[in-house]
Amino acid sequence: MTNYVDVNSANWESEVSKSEILTLVYFWHDECPWCLRLNPIFIEITEGFRGKIKFVKLNILESETNREMATNLGVMGTPTMMFFCHGRSTGQTVGFMTKEQLEQVLRDMLQKYKTCLLQSTELKPFYVV
Repeated sequence: MTNYVDVNSANWESEVSKSEILTLVYFWHDECPWCLRLNPIFIEITEGFRGKIKFVKLNILESETNREMATNLGVMGTPTMMFFCHGRSTGQTVGFMTKEQLEQVLRDMLQKYKTCLLQSTELKPFYVV
């Protein structure tokens, strides 16, 4: 059993946009040498943060739609890890990290997420009266 979910355009809404906890989306692909080095670290780190952070992987080369999603979110290179709070991007990291560096980033983002929850407001449509 894995501690992460593979996402694409079909399940992005349910897995990321509607997630009730801090969600880390890992943008990667099989042809990225740094991604291949980071994959085992990512998998290992999910265990220690289970229940605190939702871990999600999106292979940007798996489909044209995945590539477009990553581009629309501003992903310029891989590996990229983007954090979401209630479907909104709250931060990102780009490039390879050691396990210790990634753990520190996750602790920092969990602290930031507490603020996100307190400051989060519902997105409402803009009406012109």
